Amino acid sequence: MVPDSKAHLNPANPEADDHLSWDDSYAIALELSAQHLNINLEDVSLGMIYRWTMDLQGFKDDPELANEEILTAIYQEWFEEANPV
Repeated sequence: MVPDSKAHLNPANPEADDHLSWDDSYAIALELSAQHLNINLEDVSLGMIYRWTMDLQGFKDDPELANEEILTAIYQEWFEEANPV
């Protein structure tokens, strides 16, 4: 299971900082969805998610740590936000 820290979304949280890492799939998904409002998620590849995540202003993590599981978790979070049950 990929950790999913939502600390970045709560500025009242003393452990929150301004940096995103690969562990922050939910926060990354929210940032990507805000930056790519009109994108059809069916057209989004894991490679696109990787590139867009690396380009996020607050993202600070080792690019080498990205893998299919992490990128899929970001995609899933984004999909679930865009398509609530």
